[in-house]
Amino acid sequence: MSSVSKNPFDEVDRKIVKATQKGLPLTSKPYHAIADDLGLAADEVMERMNRMLETSIIRRIGVVPNHYSLGLTANGMSVWNVPDEEISKLGAMVGALDYVSHCYHRPRFPPDWPYNLFAMVHGITRDEVESKVDKVSKLLGEADHGHEILYSKRILKKSGLRLT
Repeated sequence: MSSVSKNPFDEVDRKIVKATQKGLPLTSKPYHAIADDLGLAADEVMERMNRMLETSIIRRIGVVPNHYSLGLTANGMSVWNVPDEEISKLGAMVGALDYVSHCYHRPRFPPDWPYNLFAMVHGITRDEVESKVDKVSKLLGEADHGHEILYSKRILKKSGLRLT
């Protein structure tokens, strides 16, 4: 029988969240390293993290690269005016591109802000980003009712809630 608690969030879960909230260990078996540090079995750590994902206690486990460190310093948030009834389909297409790190739906604020689809495009130069945005425009075809590129000037904090 599993030692994982049926409670929605207990003290062991809290320890796991605190141990992982600044990132997973850079090792081939990060969950084993966390388990060792906390005096738990690796299977229990993985079970608990899966349960916390399934119950939305934690939203995701993913890589958050520092694009500047990778040489991608011309980062542009492309904003798109696309038909609302097609946003899910179009967003999935754009989000699947290898040069788009994140893509999401946001509300419009007419008349000044008609854009409802946002996609972060990365490149080494602005020319490269603009070329990639042109490819997105061609992919969207007639659904592209206008777009802009908002370039990053600095890295913003990339973290969620932190337990203390």
